[in-house]
Parts: sequence; C-alpha cells; structure tokens
Amino acid sequence: MAIQNWYPGHMTRARRKIEADLKLVDLVIELLDARAPYATQNPDIRRLCKDKQRLVLLNKSDLADSKVTALWIDSFKAEGASCIALDSRKRDSIDRIRKATELLAKEKRERDQRRGITGLRPLKAMILGIPNVGKSTFINSMLGKASAKTGNKPGVTRGNQWVNVNNELLLLDTPGVLWPKFDDQHTAEALAEIGAISDDVFNHEDLVIRLLGVLNRDYQEQLFTRYEITEEALAQKLSENEALASTTLGVEPEPLALLDLIAAKRGAIKKGGVPDYARAAKLVIDDFRSGRIGQISLERPGTIESTLG
Repeated sequence: MAIQNWYPGHMTRARRKIEADLKLVDLVIELLDARAPYATQNPDIRRLCKDKQRLVLLNKSDLADSKVTALWIDSFKAEGASCIALDSRKRDSIDRIRKATELLAKEKRERDQRRGITGLRPLKAMILGIPNVGKSTFINSMLGKASAKTGNKPGVTRGNQWVNVNNELLLLDTPGVLWPKFDDQHTAEALAEIGAISDDVFNHEDLVIRLLGVLNRDYQEQLFTRYEITEEALAQKLSENEALASTTLGVEPEPLALLDLIAAKRGAIKKGGVPDYARAAKLVIDDFRSGRIGQISLERPGTIESTLG
C-alpha cells in the first residue's frame, strides 16, 4: 500500500519547536494508541527525549484488546518505562494519571529542596504524540474543561501552548508529529488503519484487504459476528469464484472474499450486482476505528519489536 505526500511542512516546524522546548520541561508524557503502540511511537521524538523522564500512556485502551494491552504494559515496564493504559475520556483513567503526576511532582520538590531551591515550582511536562492519538482530549480531561481544541482528524493542534492544570503541574501541548520516512510497511498500514494519516493519501480498498487479513487471523469471531458471516459462507464464496485465488491485488483470497460478503451484507452493490469495494472498505474501516467490530489490537509484543529504548 503506497502512501505519498503525507508529511506536511508544519510537522517539520513543529519538530524543531519541540526540540527547542525540551530544555524547559522536567517530564515527557507520550501518548500512544493502545491498538498499535509500536507504530505510534515516533522514533524522532524518542531520540530527542532520551535524557528526559518519560511517562508512556496507552490511550484509546477501550478500543484495544485488553489482554494484549496488558502484555504491552509489561513489555514497556521491562524496558524501564512507566506505562499506564487509559481511556482519556473516562474519569478513573484521568485520576490514575493525576496520581502518577502528583507523585512525580513530589519527587521534583524533594530534589529541589536537596539542591537548596525553595518555593513551589510546578512540574513541567511536555505532551507528545502522533496525530489523532488523543492529546487534546487528554488535556481537556485533565483540566475538566474544553481548553485544547479537539478533533477526529490529524493535525488539529498546530502550535505549542502551555496549559496550567494546577499549582503543581504545567502541561506543554504540542502538535502531533509524524516522521519523514517509515521504516517498514507495517507501520504505514497500522497508522493508516487507526486514522493517524489523512484518509486522502491511501487507497481504502488495499488498506482494508490487509486489515481483514489481520481480523480473520486474530479476531475471526468478532469479525464474523459483526457482518453475519459464517465459515460455510466464506468457503462457498471461495469455491464459487476461483479468480479470488489469483487477483490483481496480489493478496490472499480470504480477505477479498470477506470483502465480497461484507459488501453483499451491507448493500454495497453497484449496478449489475457488482460489489462496491470502495464503499464496503469505508464501512469496514469506520467500524474498526469506532470499535463496532470489537476490541482489536493490531500489534503484539514479541511479534512487533518495541523500540522504546
């Protein structure tokens, strides 16, 4: 799946501003998408922040497979990182983050006192994350009000801005920054699937063919339930159309057969009874992103190497 012209100029400027502002903060809070923690780690930012204390938050955990998320938390902790899974819209998740930052603020005060620094100095934390990972929603939840602009598409926050949470915590919000070059195709596909890349720069049909392959392998029960598909229906579709075994898309036959069945179930049919793959693909990607298929994780530690360190 080719993705082109996706790295806009404002991301280059934002990266430079982040690098300059790092000297102002005590802590880096990086939000990752719990469905794809590996793909949503920005290697550029990670290198820039290597000397800063870090708190990794696996956001949108309500959309991810909780068992897999627990494995990711263990993996990050084993590498020496603090890691918490959360749904930034839920009060209990925000309460856990507040407790964690309060502890860090207390540790900072104790360090200041040992250095002879008196007076209350708030903990300054920079919020980092790729586009559409939920930074603005997280900040608004921490504040208890709508202070940072939020949206369901990449690139809503365009400039760094300080947000005063309380006397002990200041947050520096930053724009979502991707990186100029993907190291592997998996990363590009995972970012597109979760909506971190603009929908305008990739082919939905190619993307959903890949996604259906993953869902059929790891979450077949949820997939079949959502679209009322049976193993018998899939087998029949494959047997009645041998051309699916060798398509111009160069994919395995099962995902394309599944897309055929989904198109039929959802009425995504063109004149003459031909499946409307573009329409069916959009239905599937929307269902995945909203959690209507179920709690899905695209990556597992051990199969996808974590690069936090």
